[in-house]
Amino acid sequence: MIAVVGPTAAGKSALSLALAHSRGAEVVNADSMQLYRGMDIGTAKLTPDERENVPHHVLDIWDVTEPASVAVYQRLARAAIDDILARGRVPLLVGGSGLYVRAVLEEFEFPGTDPALRAELEAELAALGPEALHARLTTLDPVAAERILPTNGRRIVRALEVIALTGEPFAAALPEQPRPCYRSLQLGVDLDAGLLDERIATRVDHMWAAGLVNEVRHLETRGLRDGLTASRALGYQQVLRFLAGGCTEEEAHAETIRATRRFVRRQRSWFRRDSRVSWLDAAAPDFVQNARGAAEAFLTMS
Repeated sequence: MIAVVGPTAAGKSALSLALAHSRGAEVVNADSMQLYRGMDIGTAKLTPDERENVPHHVLDIWDVTEPASVAVYQRLARAAIDDILARGRVPLLVGGSGLYVRAVLEEFEFPGTDPALRAELEAELAALGPEALHARLTTLDPVAAERILPTNGRRIVRALEVIALTGEPFAAALPEQPRPCYRSLQLGVDLDAGLLDERIATRVDHMWAAGLVNEVRHLETRGLRDGLTASRALGYQQVLRFLAGGCTEEEAHAETIRATRRFVRRQRSWFRRDSRVSWLDAAAPDFVQNARGAAEAFLTMS
C-alpha cells in the first residue's frame, strides 16, 4: 500500500487523486478531524464532487460529541485497507495525523483504559486546566510532553493515564522500531516553510469565505462545544471562542492562521523523524510525475 503524509495544506489530497487515477487506487482517510460528521469546511474535507469518483473510506464516522479513539480508528482503517487489497486494488492512506498513520502501518497495541482513573484525571483537567497537567507530564515523561501541545487536554489526560497504568513513559507505547503491518511506500509531501505559511493563510481565508463560522454555529447546536476532541480542532476552537464572546471574528481568523502554522511545524517534526518517508517538493514542476514514478516502481517491485 501507499501512504501520502505530511503537513497540512501541502497538497496531499490533490496528489492522492492523481495517484488514484493512475493506479485505480482508493483513499483511506488518516486525518483525525475528518472522522467527524459535519466538520467539512474547517478540515478541508473533499466534497463528493471533489473526490472525482475516487472511493474514499473512513470519513464521517463520529458525532462531534464523541471523543476520538485511535484504537477504534485503527480497526476501521485496517478493515477498509484489507477490503481494498482483497479486491485487487491499491489502498492510499492519506492524511497528516501522525499517530493515526503509525497506528495503521505498524504493529503495536494501545494500552487499555481505566474508567475510574480517567474520570479522576478529567476532573483535574476541568478544575486545573490543561497547562497544569502538562507540567506534571513534563516531569513524568518529557518526551511525551514535547510531542503534546499544552492545550491538548484530552491527549495529556491519556498520557497520564497510560503512565499510571503501565508504570512506563507514554512514549513507550510508540516503539522506536516497530514491525510493519503492511508493506508500504510512504510519500511525504512538503513545501518551503514560507510558501506553506502563505498557503495556510489562503486556505483559512477560503474557509471563512466558504462559511466556516456558520458551520460551527450549526455544529454547536449538535454539541460541538461539549466534544472533548472535536471542539479542539483548528478553526473550530477559535470560532467557538468568538461565538462565546471571547474574541472578535477577526481575532479568531488570525489565531486560526497562527495555530495552524504552529501545528504544521509539529507535523513536520513528527514525520521528518521517520527515515522511511520519501519526501517530495510539492512546488516542483515534476512533483506529480515523481510521485507517480515512485509509486509505480514500488508497486511493480511488490
